[in-house]
Amino acid sequence: MRGLGWGRPGPLRWVPWLLALQLVVWLSGCGLGPRSRPAPSTGLRPEARQEPALSGDGRLLASLVERGGRTTVLLQERLSGRVIPLRHLQRQQPHSSPSLSWNGRYLAVIVQRGERRLAVIEDRANGRGIPLPLPGGQEPERLSLAPDGRRLAMQLVRGGQRQVELFDLSGLLEPDLPPGLAVPGR
Repeated sequence: MRGLGWGRPGPLRWVPWLLALQLVVWLSGCGLGPRSRPAPSTGLRPEARQEPALSGDGRLLASLVERGGRTTVLLQERLSGRVIPLRHLQRQQPHSSPSLSWNGRYLAVIVQRGERRLAVIEDRANGRGIPLPLPGGQEPERLSLAPDGRRLAMQLVRGGQRQVELFDLSGLLEPDLPPGLAVPGR
């Protein structure tokens, strides 16, 4: 490779590197390299949204929107944009940190009840609202529900200190598994 200047001293030693850089830039422009692309269009209304969360199967989208001056969680079918009603979350606002299970059976969210912030799970299959009791003096700040709905990671605040704890929900919730997966132990 001496003819390309790989081993030459002086200004020509950079020529191969410049050619390689130009090739990378050209490939990126041709769609052969990494680049970002906008998501395909959906049936969702163009409104200000925050903290999006997709169900594991990608069918449902939970996000936060402003409604009547309060932040509320909005659950929609991603392709059609159809809004799915949530029975137990309508009066406990503002909401934050939505998280969905695999099929969207469970929606975990943090709600404001008076001066306290609480973690709540709405079970859409049987219409239950399930408050999650926390050890004294701790308030949830963020949460993330496992796709099967059997575990929950939560960032808690107590006395100004933040910590992350994991909660086992297997005795409280049925698994929400992808179609075709068997429930262990059954």
